[in-house]
Amino acid sequence: MTVTYPRKTHYGMDARAILEQVIQNREIHMVTLNRYRFNEQHSCKDLTELIELLNGEPRELVRDLARHVADEARHAVWLTDLLYELGEDLGTPPGVSYIGEFERLLGDASANPEERVIEALAAINVTEKRGCEYFSAHIQALKAAPSEENDKIRATIEQIFPEETGHVRWGNRLLAQMAKKSDRHRQKVTAAKEKYSRIEQAAYEAGMDIMAGAELRRLNDLVEITNKLPLWDRPQYLMERLPQTLLSPQLQMTRLHVAKKAWDRNPQDFMEKFVPMFLNGIQPAPKKAKQA
Repeated sequence: MTVTYPRKTHYGMDARAILEQVIQNREIHMVTLNRYRFNEQHSCKDLTELIELLNGEPRELVRDLARHVADEARHAVWLTDLLYELGEDLGTPPGVSYIGEFERLLGDASANPEERVIEALAAINVTEKRGCEYFSAHIQALKAAPSEENDKIRATIEQIFPEETGHVRWGNRLLAQMAKKSDRHRQKVTAAKEKYSRIEQAAYEAGMDIMAGAELRRLNDLVEITNKLPLWDRPQYLMERLPQTLLSPQLQMTRLHVAKKAWDRNPQDFMEKFVPMFLNGIQPAPKKAKQA
């Protein structure tokens, strides 16, 4: 049931490399599990809002989305039970929110009901693929580091993973069916997939990147997304999101939180390792950023 999602971070790290590091630090590992829980829980809210927006039509899609909500709720329960049993936090996870960034970068929903369905399916599909990439990498990392706790965590993720791959196949199938209706539908599906793929990648990068220069990398991502919108939508979209992109309070708070923990743990390592790593984020702007 492997789902390939090959994109890496700005620093060239894929999910497997990241998860191999995550499981070596129990504190970060527990925060990662809590992020899974939060994302599964939050997706129930988003899917429910979509069902209400569709207002009963198309009937088959509404039925499938209702089942999807049940799946995500079950995943949230499994992860909540796991964290509760491990004595870990069940609150909103710290750091820059992947879901929050994804929703911030979304544009206004299309007024055309059919286009709205295509865009919703594309958005769901791309986030489900990211989830599958991480669950697959997490399982592999845990298999390579067996312990009583890691085996318990792996058992929970292995319960979730097959259902998530089913969600991806479901989205792929519906989008393919939409694209076959006509050339216009095919163009709409292709455009929606590209649009939400860019938005998802930008949200993923924002959730991972707190290094110096992150604001400029976010700006570059925002400009790339804006340039794919219709001309008449670009100015408003860009200006509404520009302040939060350049002056994100959540990003600054995350930096301070991480820096304080690094200092409290070992002041010498803070100066010799954390500070150089943080400053390493300042790199020459990529060609696309210069053009933007």
